Order: sequence, then structure tokens, then C-alpha cells
Amino acid sequence: MQDFEPIQVGELSIRYLVDGSSDGKPGLFELGVPPGARVPPPHRHDNNDEYIYVLEGVLSYRVGDDVRDLHPGQFMVSPRGKVHAFSNPGTTHAKALVTQYPDLGPQYFRDIARLLSASGPPDPKRIAELMAQYGLVPERPQQP
Repeated sequence: MQDFEPIQVGELSIRYLVDGSSDGKPGLFELGVPPGARVPPPHRHDNNDEYIYVLEGVLSYRVGDDVRDLHPGQFMVSPRGKVHAFSNPGTTHAKALVTQYPDLGPQYFRDIARLLSASGPPDPKRIAELMAQYGLVPERPQQP
């Protein structure tokens, strides 16, 4: 079993448990979201279904027009092509298990983390270009 280093993407933490990206299989990672953390913009995955299962705290999760506050033991599915978004509106850290099928893989998160940690403000155009390489599309085009 491979031991993955945690990936810090802005305020979010990603700890891969299963990397299925090399052979088109499902992937599994633990997502940590502090209260009020900056999160990805609403987006869709053109090539992946995504399942989120909350372990701790509360995540506000939107898939299309369906918005729910997910508590431990609750989950939602983001089918490929459906816009989704999440946030932690609570006062405690939230943790969830995320499965993607097929998996994007940890390299996407390493690449986006590198862009976000570059000096200066994040470059929305470069972020959108990177997202597109992995089949992710922001809900609205990013403004420069």
C-alpha cells in the first residue's frame, strides 16, 4: 500500500488513500476543510463522477440546484457534467472522504497547490487552464 504525503491546497488538506489515476479506477482521498476556508469555485468534472461522505463537521454542498448541509454520515453524488461546490460554514473543522471515478489523481492537487503557492495573487486564467487539462470546468469563465 502506497503512503501518500498530505497535499496542502490553500487552506484545504488532501490526503490520498487510493490513487486510481494510472489505470482509470476509482480514487479515494480525505478532504479537510477549516471553517470559512477558501474553496474551489463552482465547477463540473467532464470525465469524473465524485462522491463525498462527511466524517466530521458540516459541509454545505451543492450539486446543480440541490443544496444541503451534510453532517457526519451523510453524502452527496456529483455526476460528471453537473456543477457542484462546497464550503464549511460552521465553526469547526470538517473532514470528508471523496471518491472520484475515474480518479483525477494526486498530481492534479499538487499542480494546483503549486499555482496557489506562487508569489502574488492567484492567476485565475492559469488556474482555469490547469483545471481544463484535468477535465474540470469552472461554472463561469474566470475573469483575469
